Amino acid sequence: MASVAREKAPAPALGAVTQLCPLITATAREHLNKHKPWIETSYHGVITENTHVVLLDPPLVALDKDAPVPYAGEICAFNIHGLEAPFEAVVLNGTSGEGQLRARGLVDCELQKEYTFIIQAHDCGSGPGGTEGKKSHKAVVHIQVNDVNEFAPVFREARYRAAVTEGKIYDSILQVEATDQDCSPQYSQICNYQITTADSPFAIDRNGNIRNTEKLSYERQQQYEIQVTAWDCGQKRALVSAPVRIDVKPVCKPGWQGWNKRVDYEPGTGSKQLFPKMHLETCGGPLSSVRTTVELQTSHIGKGCDRETYSEKSLQKLCGASSGSTDLLPAPGATTNWTASLVTDSGRDSDLIFRFDGRQAAKVPDWLVPQNLTDQFTIATWMKHGPSPGLRAEKETLLCNSDKTEMNRHHYSLYVHNCRLVFLLRRDFTQVDTFRPAEYHWKLEQICDKEWHYYVINVEFPVVTLYVDGVTYDPYLVTDDWPIHPSQIDVQLTVGACWQGGEVAKPRFTQYFRGSLSGLTIRPGKIESQKVISCLQACKEGLDINSLESLDKNIKFHFNPAQSILVMEGEDLENINAAVVKVSYINSRQFPTPGIRRVHISTTVQCFGEDTCLSIPDIDAVVMVLQPSEPRITIAGVEQLRRPAVDLSGSSGLDLFQDLHIASTVTRTDSAARYWQQFLEEIIHNLDYCDILVLGEELRPEAESLQLDRSSLLGMHLDATNSTSGMSIYGVDSMSNYEHVIRQVRYHHWLPATLTQRRFRLTCSELNGRYTSNEFKLEIGVLHDSEAGEHVNYMVAPPQYMQMVHRPSSLQHSLYPGHKNDSPPHPPSLPSPVAATVVIVMCIAALVVVVVLGIYRIHLTHQQEAKLVETTKEADVAWDDSALSITVNPMEPQASEEEEASEEDEEEDEEEDDDEEEDEDDITSAESDDSEEEVDVQLPRIHQPSKRGNNLDKATISY
Repeated sequence: MASVAREKAPAPALGAVTQLCPLITATAREHLNKHKPWIETSYHGVITENTHVVLLDPPLVALDKDAPVPYAGEICAFNIHGLEAPFEAVVLNGTSGEGQLRARGLVDCELQKEYTFIIQAHDCGSGPGGTEGKKSHKAVVHIQVNDVNEFAPVFREARYRAAVTEGKIYDSILQVEATDQDCSPQYSQICNYQITTADSPFAIDRNGNIRNTEKLSYERQQQYEIQVTAWDCGQKRALVSAPVRIDVKPVCKPGWQGWNKRVDYEPGTGSKQLFPKMHLETCGGPLSSVRTTVELQTSHIGKGCDRETYSEKSLQKLCGASSGSTDLLPAPGATTNWTASLVTDSGRDSDLIFRFDGRQAAKVPDWLVPQNLTDQFTIATWMKHGPSPGLRAEKETLLCNSDKTEMNRHHYSLYVHNCRLVFLLRRDFTQVDTFRPAEYHWKLEQICDKEWHYYVINVEFPVVTLYVDGVTYDPYLVTDDWPIHPSQIDVQLTVGACWQGGEVAKPRFTQYFRGSLSGLTIRPGKIESQKVISCLQACKEGLDINSLESLDKNIKFHFNPAQSILVMEGEDLENINAAVVKVSYINSRQFPTPGIRRVHISTTVQCFGEDTCLSIPDIDAVVMVLQPSEPRITIAGVEQLRRPAVDLSGSSGLDLFQDLHIASTVTRTDSAARYWQQFLEEIIHNLDYCDILVLGEELRPEAESLQLDRSSLLGMHLDATNSTSGMSIYGVDSMSNYEHVIRQVRYHHWLPATLTQRRFRLTCSELNGRYTSNEFKLEIGVLHDSEAGEHVNYMVAPPQYMQMVHRPSSLQHSLYPGHKNDSPPHPPSLPSPVAATVVIVMCIAALVVVVVLGIYRIHLTHQQEAKLVETTKEADVAWDDSALSITVNPMEPQASEEEEASEEDEEEDEEEDDDEEEDEDDITSAESDDSEEEVDVQLPRIHQPSKRGNNLDKATISY
C-alpha cells in the first residue's frame, strides 16, 4: 500500500528530489533494520545414525520484526558455535526464517551418543551486501543420536570348558556371555541364549547359565560338545556360535591322577621325567600344606644301587684311595680259601656278596692280618642288615680280633646290637695305666632297614668317626675302659662271628652275624678322606629334578645322600603339581643293569586347623631300564710270528704284541631311515683286566718267562701279576692304556734250541667279565740256524693293509725291536767232525753248481746278443735309429752273472706264487675260523705260509 501511495502522490520537482536523496537514504537505513532476529532459547533434536537430517523440537525458525522490509526482515544464515560438532544449519527460506539442521557426515552412535552446541540466527542486514546485519541471541541445541542394530552379538570366549562330577544336578555348570557393540540398550543387550545342539542333556537361561537336565554318567559318556548362540534385543543373532565342552568326571576321589605305571628308560639318554602329566586331585578342599615323598627302590640291584661293579681294589684306585688296604672278604680262590665256606651271592651284576645266616663265620689267616694298627686306621664295609629276632637280641659280630687261646679278651671288634652299631677298641698298656675310650655307639635307622649302606669307621684315637653313605655321624655314647695287659697270647681275627678260644671247654665261634656283607677292608696307618669315601659309595642312578631353578621359591625339597629319596613340601597345590612334574630318573652308567626300578610316592595333605583332612593313596610305578647296546670288544693283530732263536734269548726278549689293537663297537639301529638299518659304531670305554695265558705246557721258570717292566705301569690305574700260567694285567683303565702296556709284554727264553713254537691266548674284560673280548691267539715259530736265513716276517698294520718284509739273515739281529743294536748275536756252537765234513762237501757241491750256472749264463748272453743284432738289422728297414745312442757309465758297477741268474729265478718263482695267490683268493671270510662268532666285524686272517724255500707268500685279509 505504501508503494501504491507513493505512486499516487504528485512527483516533486527533479531538482528538489535530487537535493533530498542523501537525507532520505540515511533515514531509511536507520528505520529498515531496527530489530534482531529471534529464535527459541533451546532445541532438542534427534538424528538416526547413518542419516543426515536432524529432527528438531521445536522446528528451527527465526523471526525478524523488520519484515517485510527486504534484507532487514530476511534471515540469511544460522551459525553454529563449536567446531567439534559435526553439524551445520541451512536456511530453507530466508523470508519465513525456516532452517534445517544437518550432519556434515555420517554420525556413529557407537562413537558419540549426544551432542550439545550453540546456534545463532543472522538477518540479511540493510542491503544486498549484508552490511549492518544483526544477530539473534544464542540458543542451546541438544541432539541425541538414535542407534541402528548394525552389530550382532559376539561371545567373550572362543571356547568354553567345564567339568562336572557324575551323578549330580547342577544349577549352573558354567556361564557363557555375549556382548553387542551397538550403543543403545535395545540393540546392545543380549535378550536370549540358546543351545543349538540337538538332544543334549543341558539347558541354558537368559543369563547364559548352563545346567544339566539329567544326571550324567562317566561310564556312559565322558565328554559332551554343545553349541550355544545368542540374540540381542533387536532379534539379531550371533554370527558365530560358541562351542562348549563339558567333561564328566567320576565321583571325586582324592589322589594322584595322570601318571603311567611304567616308564621306559633308554640307556645313555640322561635325565627322563617320570610323571610329565601327573597332578594331585584334592576334590576342591582348602589345603594348608602338601608333603610328597618320592622313593626310588633299588635294593635288588647290586648293593642297593646301579654302581660300576669293578673290583674293590680297582675302585680304590679310581677314587684315589690310599694304598695298603687288606680285603678281609676276597673272592674264594687258591690263596684265599678261608672264604670258601661262606655263602656268596653274585647279585644281578657280578657284585660279590657274602650272606650270613647266623651259622657261618671265617678265620682270617695270620699272614693277612694287619699287625701294625696304630692310632690311625680305617675299617670299611657294605652291610645289609635287618632287626634281630627276639626281645633280647644278642650281639652280631661283623669283625672281631680276640685271643686265640687261654683267655677271651676282645682287642677290637665291630658288631651290631639292638639296631646299634658298636665299635670296640681295647688299647694295650703303653705309657699310662688309665681309663681310655673303648666303646663307641651309634644308633641309626639305617642299621636295621634291610637296605644296603656303606659304612666307614675312621679311627684317629681317641676320636672315632662313622660315615654312612658319605654322611658323618658322631657316637652318641663313648664308654671308657682299662687297657689290656700285655701277654704272649696269639690273637685270631674273624669275620661273621667272634672266636672264643678261652674260658670254654671247646673253642668255638660265638655272636654270629645275620645279614649281608661285601667289600670288608681294613687299612692300617691312615684314614680315608671324605672325598674318597663319597666316591667309593657314589651311586650311578637316582632321582633328579629338571630345571631346578624353575621351581617356586616356596617349595621346600630335600634329597638323601644317595639321591634315592626326594621330599617336597609346599602350601600351594599348583606349585606342588609343577614340582612333581619335574621329578626325573637318571642313570649315568655307560652300560646300566637292565630291569625294573620301583618308584613309590606317598603324600600327606593338611587342612587349616586340622592335622590331616584328606587321605591320599600311595602310588607305585616302575622304571624299566632297557637293555643297553652291548659292546663287542675285538682284539686284532699279528697272529703268527716266526723269529730266530737268537731273538728269544737276547737281553730284551721278544715283543709279543707289538702290533696289537683293541677296539670296541656296538650295533646301533637307525629308526629315522626309511627302513630300519643297523650299523656298527665304535665306542670308548674302560677295561678292567686282560689275561695272557700260555696254551699247552706251562712256562718253565728255569728256562722261560713273560716279562713286563714296572715303569710301563707308571701313571696308570693298572697292576700286573705273573705266573707259570701266564700274566694278568688288571685295573680300571682305558683301552688305549691297556694297548700300551700289553705291547710292552716280552717273552724270554734262555734255551731256545729246545723250543720249536709257543702259543699264547689274550682275552680282555669289562665290568668283571660282563663283557669279554674274542680269544686272540698268537703262535710263535722259532727259527734255528738252518732256517733263520729263509724266514719271512709278516706284519699286519691295522686296520686295512698288510706289509711283507723279507730281511736277510745277516741283518735280523739288529732289525727286531727285541734286540739292541749294540748287542752282538750269540756265537753258534762248534760243529762236530762229521758235521764239518758234511759242510765241506756241501760247499764244494754249491761251488760246482755256481760255476756251471755261470758258464750257462755266459752262453745264454751270447745267444741273446746275436738275436739282438739280427733284430736291429731288420728294424733298420722300418725306422732310422741314427739319433739313438746308448751311453754306458764306466764308473757304474755292473750286475754279476750270478745275480742276473738269481733275478730270473726269482721272477719265475714269483710267477708260480701268483698262481698260488689266485687259488688262495678263493677263500672267503665266511670260511675263516675267525668268523664263526664275529658276524658284524670280520677280523683279518693271515693264511699259513707255504713250505717253499725262499719264495714269498702273500697273505690275504678277509673283512
